[in-house]
Amino acid sequence: MKQDLPAAGPAARSRLRGDAGVIVLFGTIAALYFTREILIPFAFALALTFLLTPVVALLERLRVGRVISVFTTILVSVAVTGGIGWIIANQLVDVANQLPLYRQNIQSKIAGFHLPVTGQLSRAAASVQEIVRELASPSAPSAGAPAPVSTMPVRVVPDATSGWAELRDLGLPALAPLGRAGIVFIFTAFMLLKREDLRNRLLRLAGLGQLNRMTQAIDDASGRISRYLLMLFLVNAGFGTLFGLGLYCIGVPNPALWGVVAAILRIVPYVGTTVAATLPIALSLAVFDGWLRPLLVFLLVAGLEIVIANVVEPWLYGAHVGISSLALLVSSVFWAVLWGPAGLILSTPLTVCVVVLGRYVPQLSFLQILLGDDQVLAAEAQIYQRLLAMDQLEAHTIVTEYLKGRPLIELYDSVIIPALGMAEQDRHKGALDSVREEFLFLSINEMIAELSEYQPAETPGDGSAPVPDADRHYDRIICLPAHDRADEMTAAMLGQILEQKGFAALAFPAAGPAHNEWLGVLEASPRDVVCISALPPYAFAPARAMCKQIRERFPKLRVVVCIWGFTGDTHKAMTRFDRTQPDRLSTSLAEAVAHIQELACPKPEVAPAVP
Repeated sequence: MKQDLPAAGPAARSRLRGDAGVIVLFGTIAALYFTREILIPFAFALALTFLLTPVVALLERLRVGRVISVFTTILVSVAVTGGIGWIIANQLVDVANQLPLYRQNIQSKIAGFHLPVTGQLSRAAASVQEIVRELASPSAPSAGAPAPVSTMPVRVVPDATSGWAELRDLGLPALAPLGRAGIVFIFTAFMLLKREDLRNRLLRLAGLGQLNRMTQAIDDASGRISRYLLMLFLVNAGFGTLFGLGLYCIGVPNPALWGVVAAILRIVPYVGTTVAATLPIALSLAVFDGWLRPLLVFLLVAGLEIVIANVVEPWLYGAHVGISSLALLVSSVFWAVLWGPAGLILSTPLTVCVVVLGRYVPQLSFLQILLGDDQVLAAEAQIYQRLLAMDQLEAHTIVTEYLKGRPLIELYDSVIIPALGMAEQDRHKGALDSVREEFLFLSINEMIAELSEYQPAETPGDGSAPVPDADRHYDRIICLPAHDRADEMTAAMLGQILEQKGFAALAFPAAGPAHNEWLGVLEASPRDVVCISALPPYAFAPARAMCKQIRERFPKLRVVVCIWGFTGDTHKAMTRFDRTQPDRLSTSLAEAVAHIQELACPKPEVAPAVP
């Protein structure tokens, strides 16, 4: 008898989704590796398309046909690239022909590397030299060995080859790179000719319901890659120019050649600069006597690379590409292992596409988190995490950095109170142990006490000036916590801000389970304003109970209830207080200060003009 299988539970479905994600990830990596012979030319063609599209678009705006614009742009690009390559090759041949002129200098440099005459290193070097001499002269008889038999030299004469065979042997090594270059230019020409059609097909493949998201993704990716290519050209051109000028000042022959070579080779990340610097350093060793000028060449290239790689590139690429510096390094290693030198060159454009996918495809959002340069953790989450780790020093550092150029009320509203809210969520769920809870509350109390002396920059009209006595319609602003220590700390923040604004504020500590303890000692006058401070997740019940007690004891007292971080409808929230509604309901410190200003210092009514 057939038996029905039980439905898979949430845990099983989550595990299946995780396994499917891992399979898709490794399948994608395997496909990228095994299809690299096709994908590498396609990726180069895509990068060239982004680079040449503005030129083609400019020619089209000048009323030149698309076909003519595309082929003119490609032919000019090939001609310029070939011309530069031809000039560089000729210059390198000239440099190689001049090297025999510096033979004596090279030999003196080699002779300058003296080995020590004593010690284990000298004995090892002598043993190696003896072995080399024996291997180099096998006909020399050793002591006691019989005389060697004279032999006739043997010469291997290769078969005669035709001119076509020699041409084939010379041309085959160059055919593979030329073939790949041809494929790249064919792909580029097709993409430039059919770029709108390719875009529409990609949009249709994503689905008509995703037109908005896919349009944003395509625009974002094309903009980032175009900006990266422009920045890459400017940075490499600047590096080559400064390098060539530096070599000219040092006196190295052919400085313009080495500047151009450095600018071109620097397209290969992390490796191109080293290769570009090796040639002029070697030439300076051959040309100049002594070690000063080769050392200057090394310091020149090292200084330029340190400044550009650690200051200029992170600033430019981070601001215009949206990838973190560590992600650039990791992606370069990944694509180099996957596709070799071509992957190293294409690593940044490919990573840009991956980051854009992570930004606009929810299932791939982890890619944006791992590779993007956006701030992953907000300031309140950073402070809460550091306090959970009992790292008070770094938490203070985050607060100090956030306060630069910002008022104290913004720090409390945007950082400290949300961090306390996260702690309250964990505490009520039982996820916060007593040791960390005590450390967190003590640390935040210390921050509030230290910030009591903080003097923000006053700006006209922000209410930071003391309230004139003539405008005062109150005696005190009494800040009361609704229930626990978190409410007590938020009440202390409110009192501190009110004091800075010129109000006579008084903050009470938490009274414990018996909320009416403070009622016996509080002597409130009708001119006072009471602020009840309550922090979610359980804020309305204690705030409503306290508001009811205050209304029963002091019916004429003005009451402001502060539910920090509440995002719902405040008008509906007021109905939750039944008949004991407060005068105002605030959700932030800035709003509470504004409400207190309205109640404590009301604006005089303007009498209507008498006709």
